Amino acid sequence: MSALDIGIIIGYFVIMLLLGLYAGKRQKGFDDYFLGGRSMGALTLGCLWMAGWIGGSSVSGTATYGYTMGITGVWYVLSIAVGVLLFGFTMTAPVKRISDKINNITIPDFMEARYDEKTRLVTTLSIVISTIGFVSSQFVVGASALNVLTGWGLGKCYILTAVTITIYVAVGGLLAVTYTDAVQMILLLGGVVLCGVPIALAALKQSGQGLRDLPPEYFLLGARGWENILALTVSTSISFFTMSDSYTRCISAKSAKTARNGTFVAAGAVMIIALSCTFLGMAAKLILPEEVAGNNALPALIVHAFPMGIRGLALVGILSAVMSTADISILIGSTSITKDVYMRYVNPKFDEKKSVLIGVAVAVVIGAIACWFGWYMNDVVSILLLTYTINSAGLFLPVVCAFFWKKGSANGAFASILGAAVVIFAWYILGQTTDLPLFQVSSLWPALLVSVTLFFGLSLTHKQNEVEKKKAETFIAVARGSDS
Repeated sequence: MSALDIGIIIGYFVIMLLLGLYAGKRQKGFDDYFLGGRSMGALTLGCLWMAGWIGGSSVSGTATYGYTMGITGVWYVLSIAVGVLLFGFTMTAPVKRISDKINNITIPDFMEARYDEKTRLVTTLSIVISTIGFVSSQFVVGASALNVLTGWGLGKCYILTAVTITIYVAVGGLLAVTYTDAVQMILLLGGVVLCGVPIALAALKQSGQGLRDLPPEYFLLGARGWENILALTVSTSISFFTMSDSYTRCISAKSAKTARNGTFVAAGAVMIIALSCTFLGMAAKLILPEEVAGNNALPALIVHAFPMGIRGLALVGILSAVMSTADISILIGSTSITKDVYMRYVNPKFDEKKSVLIGVAVAVVIGAIACWFGWYMNDVVSILLLTYTINSAGLFLPVVCAFFWKKGSANGAFASILGAAVVIFAWYILGQTTDLPLFQVSSLWPALLVSVTLFFGLSLTHKQNEVEKKKAETFIAVARGSDS
C-alpha cells in the first residue's frame, strides 16, 4: 500500500465523521434524528436501501463465489434485488399509509396497533438482539478488510471501524446516515464498478487471457444448486419483511409512491453490483498468480492489479459497503430502544429534545455492545446466521399477516414470536454443546415450523374479542387506503 492509498482511506474516515457532525447541527428534533424529516425522495431512499443491504460480506462474498464457482456467484446479491422488489410491490404503500395515519414509526409500534402490548415487547426484544448481532458482523468484516488492505493490526482496525461508525450515527442520526450512505454508495459504485471492471478487463487483455479461459462449469448459472439458490432467495426475501430498516425507509419517504420507487432504484443498483462483483471474482481467478483464501479475492485483486490512488479508491469502496450497512443497523437499534422502551414504558410524556439525547446515548451503547460481541465471537458467518434467524423466523408471519389477515390474533402473534425465539436459542446451545447431527441443521426451519403452528393454530382456534376485532379492522382498512 502506498502513502497515497493510505491517505485516501484515512481521509475517508475523516469525511464520515465530519458529515456526522454536520448532520447533527442540521437536525431539529425527533423526526429529523430518527426519520430524516419524513421528506426523502426516491433516489435518496434507493441509496439507503442499497447501503443497508449491500454490506462488506455481500461485495466480498459475491466476488469470492465468482472466484471459486463462477457466474453462479451472482445469486449471492441478486437475491437481494428480488427481496427489495417483492417488499416494494407489497408493503411500501400499506406501511406508509398506516404510519401517516397512526404515527407509528417502528415495527413494535405496528405490532401494538394491530395486536397488543405483549406482542410489542417480544418484537422489540427480537429486533434489538438481532440488530446487535448484525452490527457486530459488519464490525468484524470491516476490521478484517482494513487489516488485509493496510497491514495495520487487527485490534487497531477493529476499534477504528467501530468507533467511526458509532460516532457519526450517534451524533447525526438518520440525516448523517443519509449523507454518509450517499457518499459511500458513490464510492462503492465508482471504486468497484466504474474503476474496477475496466481495470480488470485491461489486466486480462494484458495477460492475454479472457473469461473464455475459465472451466466450462464457471458459466453454469445454477452451479450452486437450484435448491440452495431457492433457499437463499426465500430467506433473503423474508428478511426484507422483518428488518426494521425496511419500514423506516417507507416512513421516511415523501409519499407511498416515492417509497416504492426507491425500491426500484435500489434493485437496479444492486443488480449492477451483483454482476460487477461476480465478474471481478472470475477475473481474479485468471489474474492472480496464487490461490486466494477466504473472502479475500476482491481485496487481493485490487492490491495486485490496481494502480496507486485508484487502489485506495477501490478499497474505500469496499469499506463503504461495510460501514453503510452497520450505520443504519445502529440507528435502528437506537430507534427501537428509545421509541419502544424509553418513550413507551419509562417516560411516555417525553420531551422531544431529551428523546434525541437518549437516542444518541443508546446508539453509543449499542455500538459498544456490538463491538464487544463481535470481538468476542469473531465469526461472521455464525453471527449472521443467528441474527437473520432471530429476526426472520418468528416475526415474518405476525408482521405480514398484520397488514393482510384480519383473523390473526394477539395470542397467536405473541406465542409465534416467543416460541420461535426459544427454539432458536435452544437449537444454538444444543448445537454448541452436543454432537447430534440434528442440531447441526439450521434452526431457521424448526423455528419457522413452530411459528407457523402457533400463529395459525391459536388464531384459528381462539375467537378474537371485540377489541381485537376492532383493531384488526381499523388497521387493515388504513393499510388498504379504504378508511374514511
